[in-house]
Amino acid sequence: MKLNVIKLITLLAMGASINTYAAAEVDRQSSSKLLMYIQPVDYTNPIKLWHPYHDYWLYQGPIVEKLAMAKLSDAYGDVAMCEVNQSGKALVWLQPKLFYNPQVQLFYGEVTAEVYKGIGEHLGEYVGKSQVRGFLSMQTEASIEEAYAVAIADVVAKMQADAALQARMSSQAQSSSAESTPCGMVTLFPTKKIRAMSF
Repeated sequence: MKLNVIKLITLLAMGASINTYAAAEVDRQSSSKLLMYIQPVDYTNPIKLWHPYHDYWLYQGPIVEKLAMAKLSDAYGDVAMCEVNQSGKALVWLQPKLFYNPQVQLFYGEVTAEVYKGIGEHLGEYVGKSQVRGFLSMQTEASIEEAYAVAIADVVAKMQADAALQARMSSQAQSSSAESTPCGMVTLFPTKKIRAMSF
């Protein structure tokens, strides 16, 4: 009987230590330094780049997510896409725009980054712009990626030039629950005008 009680206590102790480790791992994964949010409409509604002979449709979300994740990770280290249960030191809402002028063969890219902390407190707005020469009928994907990459690099440079934002992002202290920025707050963001074809 005593042997069974000892085995039961040992199993309970092992289970408790495993649960503690799992909870710590979930907590570590659900908290990032910087959270990135892109509206779902940028993944589901394509925009149209117009040309008299060639039209080109593209989804902005996947392209901007890939490029911004790389640039922001280089600048701030721990960056994650926004999911419901995550929180971080700051949340950056990326809003991409792209326009093509067929007369001068230029792609005009623009990425606006709205940065928030706490429960909706606005830290700043940073706008990155680009102009990339290219043709809509040749190597279109490469020109589009370059236009977004230059605009995102411009945004990140402006974010890094902001001393208040840099101080918040570089602070080593753990944020209190009132200071952490939850992804659930994206439902409070103001709704932008619908972009049907382009901006």
